[in-house]
Amino acid sequence: MTIRVLIADDQMMVREGFSVLLNAMPDIEVVGEAVNGREAVDQVRRLAPDVVLMDIRMPELNGIEATREIVAADAAAKVLVLTTFDLDEYVYQALRAGASGFLLKDASARQLADGVRVVASGEALLAPSVTRRLITEFSRLSEAPRLTPAARSAFGELTERETEVLVLIAQGLSNAEIAERLVVAESTIKTHVSRVLVKLGLRDRTQAAVFAYEARLVTPG
Repeated sequence: MTIRVLIADDQMMVREGFSVLLNAMPDIEVVGEAVNGREAVDQVRRLAPDVVLMDIRMPELNGIEATREIVAADAAAKVLVLTTFDLDEYVYQALRAGASGFLLKDASARQLADGVRVVASGEALLAPSVTRRLITEFSRLSEAPRLTPAARSAFGELTERETEVLVLIAQGLSNAEIAERLVVAESTIKTHVSRVLVKLGLRDRTQAAVFAYEARLVTPG
């Protein structure tokens, strides 16, 4: 099955370079390009891509607001944020807005393609070390807000084991690592993760990690 990708970046060289790299992959097709956030939102609506490579700093509508609009529209597209620096304060804001992860713009062709595949499969593109470092740093910097009343109510629906799994997701553990920690089958953890996402109304593991920090289940530090 071919993964349909939209590239949103105001730099033509970046768009063309990524298009060439991705179109060279047998399972990936670039179906469109956008030069700003507003055009990205419109293209998602028109082209229904599986993954959007989203630059953060763009004219008219930045990548954070564009991501928020795409998520609010309940689009199936997964947003993969493009950034120049891995410790970019705006990356954290994009994750809170609904992005599924981020890639550095100097990523290799293989990293780029693998990143698109990971996000398209429904996983979050954040290595454990990056999850801890990024979210810890920027939840501290931005003084992440506490949960809304609706979010607190949803959180109250989690079982003790589901809450435990949520905390371990926020610590950057994979399903296999969580299964080993809790001494259960990996398939059981996958079920717990799915239930956590459904109960909290979250898109993926990245959003679950952000939720855990905002619920103060994991303390930055």
